[in-house]
Order: sequence, then structure tokens, then C-alpha cells
Amino acid sequence: MSPLSPSRSLPPAARPCPEPPADRLCPEPPASGPGIPAPVSPVSRLPARPVRLVLCLAPLLLAAGWGAANRPVVHEGARRLVAADPWWLLAGAGLTCLSWAAASCVRQGALPERLPPGLLLASQFAAGAANHVLPGGLGAHAVTLRFLRGRGVPLERATASIGLYSLARSAAKTLVLLGFLAASPAWRRLGDVLPDGRLLVPLAAVAGGAVAVAGVLLTVVRPLRRPVTGLLRTALADARVVHATPARVCALWGGAVAMPLVQAGTLACVGASLGLGLPWDQVVLAQLAAGTAVGAVPAPGGFAVDAALVWTLIGFGAAPAVAAATVIGYRVLTDWVPLLPGALVLSVLIRAKVV
Repeated sequence: MSPLSPSRSLPPAARPCPEPPADRLCPEPPASGPGIPAPVSPVSRLPARPVRLVLCLAPLLLAAGWGAANRPVVHEGARRLVAADPWWLLAGAGLTCLSWAAASCVRQGALPERLPPGLLLASQFAAGAANHVLPGGLGAHAVTLRFLRGRGVPLERATASIGLYSLARSAAKTLVLLGFLAASPAWRRLGDVLPDGRLLVPLAAVAGGAVAVAGVLLTVVRPLRRPVTGLLRTALADARVVHATPARVCALWGGAVAMPLVQAGTLACVGASLGLGLPWDQVVLAQLAAGTAVGAVPAPGGFAVDAALVWTLIGFGAAPAVAAATVIGYRVLTDWVPLLPGALVLSVLIRAKVV
């Protein structure tokens, strides 16, 4: 009897090949049944590639659109900076680079896990470009959150580290401001630039009302209370762990104190290059006071801080044109010049799936 005789049944996993030779058996995928799983088709990755491409190009397009919408400001700032002292501008550029290193120290100090220093510094450089898209520092926090999640940090711990970072920066900036108020006699001039007390009353009422509404929502809405409570527990636990390690304490609070001083030093260098005519302690005090007063105003790119800073410098005795040029130069040096490189680094980090 032939091996392929009809009277003889073949095993279900084999069948005759349609091509010669006829005595060769080809495997056949098992049919799906009660005890046999259905074959899984490979998932196509085509839809993911356009999404990644859009994410990579989005920072570049946003940077180009922002530059096109602010052509007069960019042109005026560049024109005045051309005539400035290049050595003072070079010193300000060096201090700007130190600000990213200080931000990386604070980010590392707010987290118990050790992060790769090079990628952490690159993420903070790229986060500066994202700050021009979202107000109130949300762009930098979003980039940092994606970076931490990519390093395997749980969501609650990553979010808690961002909260600790913001708290440490605010507390350190307030302490530095109080120190300058106690040491510098220029604090007497701050009374001339502060807004009228009648304006502060409604602002304080709005802030108090927002805090009260948030407290009521957390008390009444149970689905909102649970994640917030869990986040607070994680934040307190991580804060205890971080403050039990001397290296983390030095990185967190040392970087938080260094950041406002480095930023104020950059402003003082730009002012010296343009002939602002104010002592450095007054320039530092003006930057700290303006940033502390309106730093929480949700305006992309820090435009509210810039307006308050110009007003404060004029109140200290600077000429209005030079004060405006100093703030424009400061913003050019710290934000506009690193904007395109930061967007490129952000695109590279997104493409490499680092953020």
C-alpha cells in the first residue's frame, strides 16, 4: 500500500505539499479549537511610526512658530545685544549653562533612585524648550515626568519628586530673597514698586478662595481624594528617604539655592554688558523680588516675570530703555538662544524613547 493511500489517514499537523516532490510533508498550523489557541498575527508597527514622527517634529514646529510670531522682539533684542560687551555676555552664557546643572541636581536630590547624569542633564536642557509651550513650568515638568517614567520610576514617585522639586525651589528662593532683604539696603526701594494695597486684597481673596475650593473638593469628592492621599503618602515617604541621605540633601537644597543666584547672576552680567548702571546686589534683589512676586502667574515663557522685572529695575533707578533691553537680553540669553538646540535635543530624546 502506498504511503499516501486514502485508506491511511495523516496526522492533523501534516499534509501533502502542493508542489513536488509528492512524498514531502509540509507542516500545517493547527486549527483553532476548544483546547488549541488561535494563531496570533503579528501586530503592525506602522501606526506608531507616524506618531513618533509627529512627536519629534512638534517641538521644532512650535519653536519656529513662536519665533515667527515674535519677530520684532527677537530683532530688537538681537540688535541691542550686538552692541553689548561680549565678555559679559559670555559670562552670562556660562551662568546659564550652570542653571541646567543646578536644575539637574535638584531633580536628582528629589528622588531616591539614581538617575544617569548625562541623560538627566539633557532632559533638563530639553525641558527649557517645552516651557515655551505650557505655562507655569508645566512643560518642563511634563518632559521630566516622561523621562522618569522611561527610567522605570513609578508614576506616584515621579509625580511626588516633581512636587518636592517645586517646593524646594520655592522655599530656597524665598530664603535667598529674605537674606538679600536683610543684607542689602536696596529693600527700601521695593516699597516704590509694589502695587497698591487695594489691588492686593482681591488677589489675596482669589487665592484664598481657590485654596478653599480645592479643600472642599478633596473632602467631598472621594475619587479625587484617593489618588491625592496616595500621592501625599508617597511624597512624605520619599521626602524622609531623601533627607536621610546626605548626598541627596546637598543635591536638593544646594541646587535649589544655587538656581536663583545663578539666574540673578546672568541678569547682572547682561545688565553690565549694556551699561545698566545699578549695583549687582540691587539687580539680584530685583530679579528675586520680581520672580517671587509673579513667578506663579500662568504665562508661557515667563512674560509676566519679565514685565515685573522691567518695572522693578526702573524703580531702582535704571533708565527705562536700558532696563527693557537688559530684560530682553536676559531672555534672549537664557531662553531664546537655547530654544532651537533644546527643541532638537527634545526631538532626539523622543526619537530615542528617552522621554
